[in-house]
Amino acid sequence: MSITKSKVIEVLKSVIYFTKGDNIVNLGMLDELDVSDDKIQFRIVFPRLNVPAVDIVVKSATKALREKFGEQITINITPIPEKEKGRGPLAGVRHIIAVASGKGGVGKSTVAANLAVALARTGSQVGLVDADIYGPSIPMMFGVIDEAPGVIEREGKPLIVPLEKHGIRLLSIGFFVDTDKPLVWRGPMATSALNQLLSDADWGVLDYLIIDLPPGTGDIQLTLAQSYSVTGAVVVTTPQKLAFADVRRAATMFRQDKITIPLLGLIENMAYFSPSDMPDKKYYIFGKGHGEGFANALDIPLLGQIPIVEQISVAGDNGSPIALDEDSMIANAFIEVAQKVKTMVKESSK
Repeated sequence: MSITKSKVIEVLKSVIYFTKGDNIVNLGMLDELDVSDDKIQFRIVFPRLNVPAVDIVVKSATKALREKFGEQITINITPIPEKEKGRGPLAGVRHIIAVASGKGGVGKSTVAANLAVALARTGSQVGLVDADIYGPSIPMMFGVIDEAPGVIEREGKPLIVPLEKHGIRLLSIGFFVDTDKPLVWRGPMATSALNQLLSDADWGVLDYLIIDLPPGTGDIQLTLAQSYSVTGAVVVTTPQKLAFADVRRAATMFRQDKITIPLLGLIENMAYFSPSDMPDKKYYIFGKGHGEGFANALDIPLLGQIPIVEQISVAGDNGSPIALDEDSMIANAFIEVAQKVKTMVKESSK
């Protein structure tokens, strides 16, 4: 049987990249196909390479081609990352940083929002994705509840244009659903929403894309880890041992063999209380030293300790994260955290 490019392409349409729910041809993953009488060679472009899906797709393609053209045919398949081709919606994003927690109520979204602002204040180009699908809060924290992202078309494909506020490019599921009603979605719908926020958006060139993850260790975390090239994760906890027990599980997830996202460090939120009339006073109402102990237990740096103060909540409710206030002690704390995160990112990228 003569081998032609069109016949090879037709065979490869049976090879499904299950992460994105379609075949590698329709997804535009096939690259530099070259065909001769006894040899087929091409590249497959993946969002990232260090995931099990790469080996599965390559083996499936090899099997399909041999079944069609015979066992004697020589097949050379080279997986390459999107960034090598300068492709993909995240090709211009230098670093993706996940902000995670084991449980709700520890102020993870507040930390993610203020970390994004603090990174921008240090001169970086920053984006923020509210991936807390079931409880999006970023629109309120940035005062954009009633706004909606734009849409552009590129190469025949519609792309979401993130909103921009306080110098941060923003996307949240909260822009597309009625946040007054509960979001009753099964896992596949939630992960599809995450993929749209990341892969169907025009993020442009960014130094950092912060991902505010939902609490726990579910589908969203797994999809992010296995489908995207994440530079590292920051975990957020409060001083209570109960909170840290859940954080430990979240941190352990990132260290599994099939995921392996570097842990950049831990942020202790609500570490102490400082009265507004005595900002130099620190009252450790949940106990002192827990943040250091938790960080040591995970063998990661303690990136910062954020106090309980009314201004954080008021600023978030008013749509202006506290890190914007250059005169605020808390803003300075977030700037210090941002500088440490940048240092850890440099070290992890070596």
